[in-house]
Amino acid sequence: MAIQTFGQIDILVLNAGVSMWTNFTEIEDLHVIKKLMNVNYHGAVNGIQTALPSLQKTKGLIVSISTLQAMIGFPKHSGYSASKHALKGFIDSLELEMNASIRFLDVFLGWIRGTNLRENAFASDGNPLGEQKKKHNKESISVEDCVTGIIKAIQSDKRQTFLPWKLGLIPFLQLFFPRYLNRKLSKAVREQK
Repeated sequence: MAIQTFGQIDILVLNAGVSMWTNFTEIEDLHVIKKLMNVNYHGAVNGIQTALPSLQKTKGLIVSISTLQAMIGFPKHSGYSASKHALKGFIDSLELEMNASIRFLDVFLGWIRGTNLRENAFASDGNPLGEQKKKHNKESISVEDCVTGIIKAIQSDKRQTFLPWKLGLIPFLQLFFPRYLNRKLSKAVREQK
């Protein structure tokens, strides 16, 4: 449809996503994991396959809107993390295959205020969590700041960006202080519940 309307695709933004907020041991039906993979992984792969010929002609850009859970695991997010790990592995491999014929940007987000991602996250029964009493804390960023950060990263031709910026410290902490990082992540998730 985009090619028919505009004649080409310059940027493909992979932004569809659904999350979960339950321990794996509490999941009643593994269909929840399949739904996560269908949206977060297969949906992106299908979109890429359709857009790739046009992106190659325009030397276009694939923007993968992701999360740190594509790099590390989080409690209560095992299926979500797995789907994001799968997409990151696919994107990294595709980048090597494309041999610089198209560009890539990985956007790693923290918690974003002003979205309904948490309300639509799957609970243990596979249904959306719905409205939560606890709202995002001061560590979250607004949708507006998120969009501004993504646009700046696109304009500066970055390969990856972290929003908020301090999330960029997590790969370092994971490498050198994994136990400390695991404690911090577990605490952060507990405080969000």
